[in-house]
Amino acid sequence: MKGMVIVNRITKKFNDLRKNSEKAVITFLMAGHPNMQKTHEIILSEESMGVDIIEIGIPFSDPLADGEIIQNAANYSLKNGTKVEDIFLMVENLRKKTEIPLLFLVYYNIVFNYGNEKFAKKCKEIGIDGLIIPDLPYEEEFELTKYLDDSIHLIPLVSPTSEKRIEKIVKNKKGFIYFVSSLGTTGQNNAFHEDVIEKINKVKEYSNLPISIGFGIKNREDYDFFIDYVDGIIIGSKIVETIEKTGGNIEKISEVIRMFKQ
Repeated sequence: MKGMVIVNRITKKFNDLRKNSEKAVITFLMAGHPNMQKTHEIILSEESMGVDIIEIGIPFSDPLADGEIIQNAANYSLKNGTKVEDIFLMVENLRKKTEIPLLFLVYYNIVFNYGNEKFAKKCKEIGIDGLIIPDLPYEEEFELTKYLDDSIHLIPLVSPTSEKRIEKIVKNKKGFIYFVSSLGTTGQNNAFHEDVIEKINKVKEYSNLPISIGFGIKNREDYDFFIDYVDGIIIGSKIVETIEKTGGNIEKISEVIRMFKQ
């Protein structure tokens, strides 16, 4: 209906968490790894484990921001024949069972080839709440954002080297800010940026949006180091690695989540 207010699930989730002085646990998994049915099952199980928001990776052959663990998962999924339409159908079926906030982590080449308007429309139809696009610079975001409304948030990525661009990157954004904790790719053993807390505080000068930190969060020590400075923790490679090693064993994934969700 005209004039109806759209309440995005991501925004609602962070509002609810803030009211209860809680922090978000956000997980990432690669669609189709080890198979699409297992992806569907893991997402529903993670919700029951207390995960607040879930990122679904759309596999891409050249994922520049991803480390070896996630690249391998993407390659595995692609070799299994995973198609974008398969992922759309899986999410559409998920939405019959859950209202957990769902995001796609997708590379822009996939969006562009599918068609910006068509991709945005499909995401809205199936109930995707946000998009994370690591290789889409803010100067070119309008090519996609003109087709988005408040039902889908384009999540900005800010890194320790973004200082001069932070204000522009986060301007007019909604949902949350994805803060990249390190200078490397996801899941690598490189040390966290030495003044990362200072950089997080810098972001807060330009935006009141919740900040969630990812890239290299592997254990409870990482969680404890950052949690007082952010609104959410993103667990990616640790989840994907567990899926890889166990074939998607739900109990083993639950053990990882319990390490963070206490």
